[in-house]
Amino acid sequence: MTDNHDRGLQFDLATLFGRRRALSLLGGAGLTLVACAPSTTTSSPTTSGSSAAAGSALEAIPEETAGPFPGDGSNGPNALTQSGIVRSDIRSSFGSSTKTAEGVQLNIELTVQNEDGKPYAGAAVYLWHCDINGDYSMYSDRVKNENFLRGVQEADSSGRLKFVSVFPGAYSGRWPHIHFEVYPSLAEATKAGNKITTSQLALPEATCKEVYGTTGYTQSVRNMSRTSLQQDMVFRDGVDHQMATMSGSTQSGYTASLTFAV
Repeated sequence: MTDNHDRGLQFDLATLFGRRRALSLLGGAGLTLVACAPSTTTSSPTTSGSSAAAGSALEAIPEETAGPFPGDGSNGPNALTQSGIVRSDIRSSFGSSTKTAEGVQLNIELTVQNEDGKPYAGAAVYLWHCDINGDYSMYSDRVKNENFLRGVQEADSSGRLKFVSVFPGAYSGRWPHIHFEVYPSLAEATKAGNKITTSQLALPEATCKEVYGTTGYTQSVRNMSRTSLQQDMVFRDGVDHQMATMSGSTQSGYTASLTFAV
């Protein structure tokens, strides 16, 4: 684990616990960090589809820390205002570098809804995650000059959008996850405007173990063995609204699907 990750864990803990203290002071006044029961390390079944049927009412996805490596200008360099950030395939860097991130292919299919279950057409999602080594582009020393594994997509009339990426590695202290922010429009996202929410998607244990058994993920096997969903500082109070459903294989690639409300 790099020094960046050490700093990142402390940053995340401070952010998360600060938010929870604030919620406690508010006495819950209609606000919840995670609106679901505690989860176990048992992964979601490896099946296709999203976490909820379109048109059904949902609780808003929990607000989570963006971590120390957001790339939205709030803690360093800003990828959102750069030409090229709006793309579906986020495996390669754009701009001065065209390096492609290594790893098992992962398609990420999201469906954004309002809490009444209606599609949030036109919403924009900025999504990012670490690479096969657990490093974040634009921040971690090994990939500081890269901006791969970051991108923005606009939801269609059904609230759906898709990214093509690689399966993220597991770094020390965190369960395998993907970060994302939701903006009311593409225009707001690409000027790093007023976002609606920041959250994280959890990846199922069974799929992680399958992927981490392939070439390049050796470090992830060790890191994941030391972490559980119950210990993870973000997911330990429940992942019912954040756990992706999966389909695919290490040979053909995987698809992670999630339907959520904002």
